[in-house]
Amino acid sequence: MKVSIITVAYNSAETIEKAISSVLSQTYSDIEYIIVDGLSTDKTMETVQSYEGKFDGRLRWNSEKDKGIYDAMNKGIRMATGDIIGILNSDDFFTSSNVIERIVKEFSDDVDAVYGDVHFVKPSNPSKSVRYYSGRPFRPWMVRFGFIPPHPSLYVRRRVYEEHGLYDTSFRISADVEMIARLSYVKKIPMKYINMDFVTMLVGGESTKSMENRRLGTKEDLIACQKLGIKSNIVFVHFKYFLKAFGYLQ
Repeated sequence: MKVSIITVAYNSAETIEKAISSVLSQTYSDIEYIIVDGLSTDKTMETVQSYEGKFDGRLRWNSEKDKGIYDAMNKGIRMATGDIIGILNSDDFFTSSNVIERIVKEFSDDVDAVYGDVHFVKPSNPSKSVRYYSGRPFRPWMVRFGFIPPHPSLYVRRRVYEEHGLYDTSFRISADVEMIARLSYVKKIPMKYINMDFVTMLVGGESTKSMENRRLGTKEDLIACQKLGIKSNIVFVHFKYFLKAFGYLQ
């Protein structure tokens, strides 16, 4: 079973090498690694190209202007030939070398998606966890509150994207919320949780790096629910911040 791992990058020279190395160190061998670069102006692509030989033809890349992170993810999905597709951000890395091996073992005929846990670290001290985000509490109805499993831990069969569509690029912050709500709540694809830390992430993601982005993310969470016919309201989608305060969510 081939796994396609997609990394979207833009001016990621400081972090992407760790992401690439963590893919290269995976014990599972049938991996196709796809890097979609937004025409970086730093040394991102020099780093990418320096690793091509180490992947023995399993590394593919594209470098051109895009319309944002979700447009780039869609490009990667269209390039993918694997049975299973996952996203690894350019400033994240796999927590251990057996993550993909474990994910593949958990897929079966009645499972279309697998997800797990992630943890966050500060760039200055990547060995110390500052927050742990578990996908364990997730149930499809929870998308009404803007809650989804950790997106970087989500692995989905390629045919699911082919049947149900890619990321909706009309969303700048919450296309992952819309996607997972569509697949889990509307399409009801069978999903399985693995009690395992998949990915180490640097704090300061796009949705939380400013109050403006937080407000936009909340607004887009509600729009996503409305667009999909999922009953929600502004109070519901704000409830996730209450849960975050108690460590339940990202």
